[in-house]
Amino acid sequence: MFIAILLIIAAYLLGSISTAIIACRLLGATDPRTVGSRNPGATNVLRAGGRRAAGITFFGDVLKGLVPVLVARGLGLDASVVGAVAMAAFCGHVFPVYYGFKGGKGVATGLGALCGVHALVGISAFATWLLVAGTTRLSSLASLATCLMAPVYMLMMTGSAWLTWVTVIMAAIIIMRHRSNISQLLEGSEEKIGSSG
Repeated sequence: MFIAILLIIAAYLLGSISTAIIACRLLGATDPRTVGSRNPGATNVLRAGGRRAAGITFFGDVLKGLVPVLVARGLGLDASVVGAVAMAAFCGHVFPVYYGFKGGKGVATGLGALCGVHALVGISAFATWLLVAGTTRLSSLASLATCLMAPVYMLMMTGSAWLTWVTVIMAAIIIMRHRSNISQLLEGSEEKIGSSG
């Protein structure tokens, strides 16, 4: 129990590290919280700092979700703890203690956590994102579609009610964080991937 609690706390603290802010500072790019959507995530970093900063942000955010979950699984902890660790890392990114609990939308960190829980679930979710983003060039629409499908993938591939509920909660938080994007999608004013606006 002590190891589980320690790992959950560590996952949250790791998730709270903003890869976007760090990458932009190291590369001398604009703080992503001051441009575009003001979201410290890979899509907005693409606007603020270009492809290199966006790539670092994406992979860093994925690793924040992936690594603690793999550690939990490697220690042989049960599904309830693995799910809690995944949620902790995700919540760290969305509600980071280091930045006044104002973080990103959680898509990449959530994908990383799902990959750690079950590789095929994570791959399927990422494939969904790529398919929708590739055809529409709308990152927000791709994220929303992925959120709808991820719990389905989790239930189908693991049969675990607990892990499915964890996925549902993460998906619901991501959808709520996309409220403004949903309004812009409905208005037809949502910026496409690579837009400099």
